[in-house]
Amino acid sequence: MADFNVNLRGVGSVSVIDVNGYLDAHTAPELENVFNKLLNDKHYKVVVNFTDLKYISSAGLGVFMAYVETMRENRGDIKFSNMKENVYNIFDLLGFPILYEFYKDENEAIQKFCELSQS
Repeated sequence: MADFNVNLRGVGSVSVIDVNGYLDAHTAPELENVFNKLLNDKHYKVVVNFTDLKYISSAGLGVFMAYVETMRENRGDIKFSNMKENVYNIFDLLGFPILYEFYKDENEAIQKFCELSQS
């Protein structure tokens, strides 16, 4: 089985998901469990930190597509940060930069949520 783990932590009103390893069809349910927990807890502002993600498959990409609409309907969003170029290229190839915001640094993404809640 592929090496993957996911960690959830809170930074103020924002939930940060750290993904590590290989996100594919075998490991995507672990990430889905985290998103389901966020929905159950009514936490809709999410930053996904990709610092330690080595690979993502279409099944992994599908997890984000499955939850983004619900997050946005509840005045939240999913933002991406700290993505390696090879992982970003997969997102870019599939048009994700049109649908999602990408940030070089986790703090930038968190700050964007703070700016939005002040306006």
